[in-house]
Amino acid sequence: MGALVYSVICSLDGYVADEHGSFDWAEPDPEVHRFLNDLIRPIGTHLYGRRTYEVMLAWETLPLDDEPPHMRDFAELWLAADKVVYSRTLDRVRSARTRLEREFDPDAVRTLKEAASADLVIGGPVLAAHALGAGLVDEHQFFVVPVVVGGGLRALPDGVRFDLRLVDERRFTDGTVFLRYRTRR
Repeated sequence: MGALVYSVICSLDGYVADEHGSFDWAEPDPEVHRFLNDLIRPIGTHLYGRRTYEVMLAWETLPLDDEPPHMRDFAELWLAADKVVYSRTLDRVRSARTRLEREFDPDAVRTLKEAASADLVIGGPVLAAHALGAGLVDEHQFFVVPVVVGGGLRALPDGVRFDLRLVDERRFTDGTVFLRYRTRR
């Protein structure tokens, strides 16, 4: 059985994008990126909403010859993983190892977790809100970037409550802090 992990890069005030939709402040530096790569290395399946998928799709075709090793490593990891995209508006997916689902069905995700031989990661706060509301998330990984953006797209939804247990933390030289929590059941 696999665990469902919500992994997110957010501002100190809890946003993944500012009020204009920009998240350029969230690009991880090489040290953070290498650490993130090691976290996703054992992940078998990525769950995305449409917007997050469209951002991540760049890894399918990004020319990597002149990119640093941590970028090439991430691309290889992303390409090797299975992906499920939840969207009512997307006509088709454009990446390998990817399937399209029209609705987020908590029971189907439970079944996916039970059948998984590796952990799953959910990306994007809109889709994660559905999983959090259904009590499906087993682990929460926050990369807190030392910036306050003052508004925008929140990393965590309103209206849900869950108790967490801190299991890991790390500070990076750029000021980013990694916090890893498990959901208390």
